[in-house]
Amino acid sequence: MIFQEELVIKTEGRGSFDITKHVAAVVDSSDIADGLCHLFIRHTSASLMVNENADPAVLDDLETFMRDLVPDGDPRFRHTAEGPDDMPAHIRSVLTQTDLSIPVRGGRLALGTWQGIYLWEHRLSPHRRSVLVSVQGAMLANLAARD
Repeated sequence: MIFQEELVIKTEGRGSFDITKHVAAVVDSSDIADGLCHLFIRHTSASLMVNENADPAVLDDLETFMRDLVPDGDPRFRHTAEGPDDMPAHIRSVLTQTDLSIPVRGGRLALGTWQGIYLWEHRLSPHRRSVLVSVQGAMLANLAARD
């Protein structure tokens, strides 16, 4: 079975936003016991990541690294239609991930103890981001019938 739902996440501008609870709720609604949860962000200036959920300094350090790697307003970039963060946001998206696959086990996301799912906004201004969540696998009722 395949279950699919679209999440709309409002960001506050550049930074990482924990969406683990939102994704977990979709998995719970799916009634999938064991399978795979696939996430796809439908944008070219934001990305997805699995990262540490215990120390916020990790996310701050990632942003610092990315800011140094792909600075806003770099004079080499010609695509600046929406401002100095326009092309850097696209590059950040290409360097990171626009999709994730996470195992589902026992009806829950099989994340590690210190892992969370994050939407990484690469634009400076707030945006509404769409994340398509697809859950595929064996349904809880089907597994119970086999026992």
